[in-house]
Amino acid sequence: MSEFAGGEKYAQVPVGEPAKKAFAFIIHPIDTKRDVARKYPFLGKILPESVIHFLTRFWPPLTLSHITGARSVATGEEIEGWLIAVPYTSQRMLTLPSREVYKKIIAAGHLAKKLGAGILGLGAYTSVVGDGGATIARELDIAVTSGDSYTAAVSVYAVREAAQRMDVNLANATLAVVGATGAIGAVVSQMLAADAGRMLLVGRRMDRLLEVRTAVLAAGCAEVAVSTNVEDVSQAEVVMTVTSSGGNLLRTEHLRSGAVVCDVSRPRDISYQVAQSRDDVLVIDGGLVEVPGAVDFGFDYGLPPQMTFGCMAETMILTFEGRFEDYSIGKDLRFSQVQEIDALANRHGFKLAALRSFERKLDEAQIEAVKNRAHTGGRE
Repeated sequence: MSEFAGGEKYAQVPVGEPAKKAFAFIIHPIDTKRDVARKYPFLGKILPESVIHFLTRFWPPLTLSHITGARSVATGEEIEGWLIAVPYTSQRMLTLPSREVYKKIIAAGHLAKKLGAGILGLGAYTSVVGDGGATIARELDIAVTSGDSYTAAVSVYAVREAAQRMDVNLANATLAVVGATGAIGAVVSQMLAADAGRMLLVGRRMDRLLEVRTAVLAAGCAEVAVSTNVEDVSQAEVVMTVTSSGGNLLRTEHLRSGAVVCDVSRPRDISYQVAQSRDDVLVIDGGLVEVPGAVDFGFDYGLPPQMTFGCMAETMILTFEGRFEDYSIGKDLRFSQVQEIDALANRHGFKLAALRSFERKLDEAQIEAVKNRAHTGGRE
């Protein structure tokens, strides 16, 4: 296969049946020192962040763990998988040439194939860089998915549940989507169109925003505004943010009292410090899923047991189905594909995790406290 062959469109066709139902999923450091320390405690402790950024350019992909115990409630079948690290930090992925990043992701794909995986899931920025996985899919002879379709589905569920628990009637509310021109942002905007009384689409490119606006109007929202200024989310009672901006996009002054903020982005678009200073705002993690069975991920990547991100869950769902084909690839997601993966997730027993904020479960008392502070018009 020629390196980075151009011109041909990736094909949504099977790439070959592996000997077993197995998958691999790529992760990479997001919180640089903390995440490196999960694998190399000593190096994570002693190396400055700038040195880690430099060294990750030269580390090869490596196998972090063997995943076992995920079991379908529909078939009783178990699958296995592997976590593979592409040791580029988020900063490196944003600054290095796409071609160089592609090479390391493709090398991780070859490692996945040697391990016996039939499909490779692209986690975090590995699904964002370049053309949304299309080049990666062309260059590998195992299937590839970004996992964006199921991430979109579970994020919509999370927004609806959080709004209900905060007594926000979406039909009378302004719902803002930050990153509305991206793959996930565009499709969730359409999925939520019929729920919201008014929508605000925020992105960088006005031409693309206007395209998404047309689709959202057609999907059932009567009033749709667009903006290239993130500060305009202060109008919204509900905010979903799904960008690749690199973190800390939303600040204290951007959020109205009583707002619900669903942060799907990794790195996050709202920092823990901002969330703590605005205790009259409910910030929830988007895209978190409970995995059926006694799953053991074999590595602490920052989530509680039994829980994973929607993107990894999609990779697992396709493995249960034996669907070893490219899925959720490119910069545009099909609504029909989101519906399909959501139905398959329900069949196998995947479900939205309990609402969490910065990986911590939100109980009813915490949500009530946020509501009360918002209703009394003050912050503590």
